[in-house]
Amino acid sequence: MGKLQASLHVRRRTLLKAGVAAGALQFASPFIIRARAADILKVGVDNPLTGVYTALGKNENFGVELAVEQINAKGGIVGRQVQTVVEDSTSDKTDIAVQKARKLIQSDKVDFLIGNVNSSHAIAIAQVAAELKTIHIVPGGHADAITGASCQWTTFRVCNTGAMQGNAMAGPLVNKLGKKIYIIAQDYAFGHALADGLTKAATKAGGTIVGTDFFPLATTDYSAVLIKARAANPDVLVDLAAGDDGINSIKQAVQFGLDKQLKIAGMQQELEVVEGLPVEARIGSWLFEWYWNQPNVPHVAEFVAAIRKKTGKVPTARTWFGFASMWSYALAANNAKSIEAVKVAHALEGLKLPPEVALMPSEPYFRAEDHQLVPSVFIGHEQAKGTVDPEDLFVVDQVVAGKDFMPPASETGCKLVYPT
Repeated sequence: MGKLQASLHVRRRTLLKAGVAAGALQFASPFIIRARAADILKVGVDNPLTGVYTALGKNENFGVELAVEQINAKGGIVGRQVQTVVEDSTSDKTDIAVQKARKLIQSDKVDFLIGNVNSSHAIAIAQVAAELKTIHIVPGGHADAITGASCQWTTFRVCNTGAMQGNAMAGPLVNKLGKKIYIIAQDYAFGHALADGLTKAATKAGGTIVGTDFFPLATTDYSAVLIKARAANPDVLVDLAAGDDGINSIKQAVQFGLDKQLKIAGMQQELEVVEGLPVEARIGSWLFEWYWNQPNVPHVAEFVAAIRKKTGKVPTARTWFGFASMWSYALAANNAKSIEAVKVAHALEGLKLPPEVALMPSEPYFRAEDHQLVPSVFIGHEQAKGTVDPEDLFVVDQVVAGKDFMPPASETGCKLVYPT
């Protein structure tokens, strides 16, 4: 063999060896990736990050993030570290929220789904989750149907229903503020649920609804709505709007001087709205589903400090919704020692939130019959400025336990059907 032939022979053997090594890597790498992926539990978050509910969605996501950090520090879920995959559902496009839910489950392969602020989105996402047999927790969509007529075995909810809030607020509203009530609300599932809940409860408590007016999501001019409300001559204007609509409708009511002519109140108020109001519009009596200033409740101070460190602001009810949603799944899956959907669903039924997750006086639990959380609520009044802490813009006058305002499960219309 000549020198040239010998050289070519050596090079050919070297290339063949390199090819075999490369081939081995190609076969080995996917196994390494899959092994690593098996150690990760993916959580899909399908919430608004744009539009009228931007602040609410982002705060729920902050709560999820803190819960994930704590869960991972404690060993994860069934021994797996948790990772979030976040999508913007938009605030008002249900078809996009549904597309994102399908993407998260089918393409991103999430094991668990959280969403949505918008009740219409939440109902539609619940149908997708049931179809694809994926556990789904609704942190902050309030329409009764989610744990009522449209309930799904895969779906659980942290925030309240319209009936729950109506039952809790009707007595203080009618007995302390006035019997003649005019309601304004957003014209979709959320607004109708709250208006219906308050109408039934206030009527039962001796009040009279002298008018109800609905307006489109993301309305900017409320003059026509407010003129109609004033013409009805109510004792109380009840504003049930959320997000930017809550800010703008209350602000315009004060600009029109309605606060000097009648009482302003509501049963769905949130710190995001109060923070967005000018000082002169921080008025009225309201129901908060969770509030951060609870000096005698264990673990609340630590939660507030952790969120302040993360965001520079105190947590809101939305922050707690996301936090409680993520922790609820983790607790149930670890109790079940499984992430199999049916096992986790049964572990969630009746689950009591421990004090470090509950962060309120009572012991919230998920009712087995309809998968609705049974919490406490906080009734009080707004203040223009905090006296000790500038972010303390709500004074809690009364805490109402869930047992005192929960409608019976038999009245919700929920019929849970598990796969056979």
